[in-house]
This record gives sequence, C-alpha cells and structure tokens, in this order.
Amino acid sequence: MWAILIGAALIIGGLLFLFSSALLRKPSNPHQLPQGGTTLEPRRQGLRFLGLSHNWPALAVIAIGALLLAFGGYFEIPAAP
Repeated sequence: MWAILIGAALIIGGLLFLFSSALLRKPSNPHQLPQGGTTLEPRRQGLRFLGLSHNWPALAVIAIGALLLAFGGYFEIPAAP
C-alpha cells in the first residue's frame, strides 16, 4: 500500500516540477506584433524549454512513480489471516 501511495505522490510531484519549469519562465506582457495586434507570447522564447535536456529530472521522478504504481502491489507482503 505504501509503495502505491509513494508512487502516486512521485507522479504528482514530478508533474508539478515539470509544469513549474514551463510556467515560471518570463512574465507575460502584451506587445505589438509586426502584422498588427497584440500578443502575450514572450519575445524570442523558443520551444527549447520543453526539451528533454531541461526536463529530465521531472520525467525521471514520474517514471519512478509509475514503476512504483505498476509493481507496488506485486511486492507487498500479504496480510496475515
């Protein structure tokens, strides 16, 4: 039972860590587009912040949590009758 709860906590913590790296980047401030109109997109921010090189710790925590969820019940000691 504890392995399943720890696995669920690791998955939730890994997702929060993964999302925080994307959400805590640059503040959004409206600016004008060359074509006209405004946008909240940051200037010159590419998609590199979504790559594996920046997010591997969060993905590793999620993978460990998934393994604990998948095999946690298998390794539990059965209760005494």
